Amino acid sequence: MNVAILTVGDELLAGETTNTNAAWLAEQLTDRGATVERILTIPDDRGLIADTVADWSDRFDAVLVTGGLGGTPDDVTLEAVAEGLDRGLVVREEIRERLTEKARRFREENPDLVAEYDLELDLEAAASLPAGARPIVVEEAWAPGCVVGNVSVFAGIPEEMRAMFREVADEFVGEVDSRTLYTPAPEGSLTAVLEGATDEFDVAVGSYPRGEDRPGRIRLTGGDPDALEAAASWIDERIETVEAPSTESTD
Repeated sequence: MNVAILTVGDELLAGETTNTNAAWLAEQLTDRGATVERILTIPDDRGLIADTVADWSDRFDAVLVTGGLGGTPDDVTLEAVAEGLDRGLVVREEIRERLTEKARRFREENPDLVAEYDLELDLEAAASLPAGARPIVVEEAWAPGCVVGNVSVFAGIPEEMRAMFREVADEFVGEVDSRTLYTPAPEGSLTAVLEGATDEFDVAVGSYPRGEDRPGRIRLTGGDPDALEAAASWIDERIETVEAPSTESTD
């Protein structure tokens, strides 16, 4: 399964918010055997979001979009996704009823906040999803995410995004597996061995240099577990390897 990740938000491009969502999603997808082939950050631009989703939904098995599901004027992601997939927006009555109850509970639990601020809650807008979409409803978020075709749309707030992804995580399963080796050797000394591994075995090899307090990392990926084990053993016989750092786990 090849996947593309689209993160939306002016604040990401301005450096005001660190884009942890893309890295977290990429790791989750890779761990499930999917292959992340694109990661892109774009502004809260409805036309650009729509064009990107329309293009990527044809080019990739799955597209994950995060950000822009709130209730402010710059939150245009759902409208853009609907436009990009040539679908209209439909008010989901079951979602509106849920949000009505959630808003009631919020007012009861936060009377001082409600009295101090004029809270504007557009329940109809929050309950609108692209036609035919499957809602992703989590307690952590106000508005729902959704799955429409091969496009999954999540909130941008990390806690909310992660809760939404977990609801559909089992749908992102690929055939790619991986093995990781750790070595104190400088990256420049590994070239011949790594090239030899790719010649000998049907695996992809990635090398990530050591740091002052961490060993280098060699990551092998492929669809054949036996080939991965053989390649890992072949490399292990030819270079010095060490145990995985305590802060990392082996694949």
